[in-house]
Amino acid sequence: MKLTGNVFIASMIESLGEAFALTRKAGVPSELCLEVFRSVFGQGSLIVENYATQVAKSSYVHAGFKAKLGLKDLRLALSAADQLEVPLPTASLVRDQLLSAVATGQGELDWSVIAELAAKRAGL
Repeated sequence: MKLTGNVFIASMIESLGEAFALTRKAGVPSELCLEVFRSVFGQGSLIVENYATQVAKSSYVHAGFKAKLGLKDLRLALSAADQLEVPLPTASLVRDQLLSAVATGQGELDWSVIAELAAKRAGL
């Protein structure tokens, strides 16, 4: 269950990163996007609230869960999925994002740093 939860959270972080990159590229301030996410999705969800705030503020230094640990858990989840013959395409993508973060020296940062990769891909 822990691995499944972490796959979900990591997938959510990737989606948040892409959403914030798109809105920032369109000129929408991160604070406004964060306000919308909080009002629509954050009510009652500390996980959404926490990670949406980190992504909006590009705040990854204080790691609640390090990128290198997220990579470990995604690898374990994908290994279990392979054994059970369950395709997890989103988890595979997020594993690659975490691998990129770790490979570029960001393994000690919070795993939400993968949102920064989405911003860089968008030219931000």
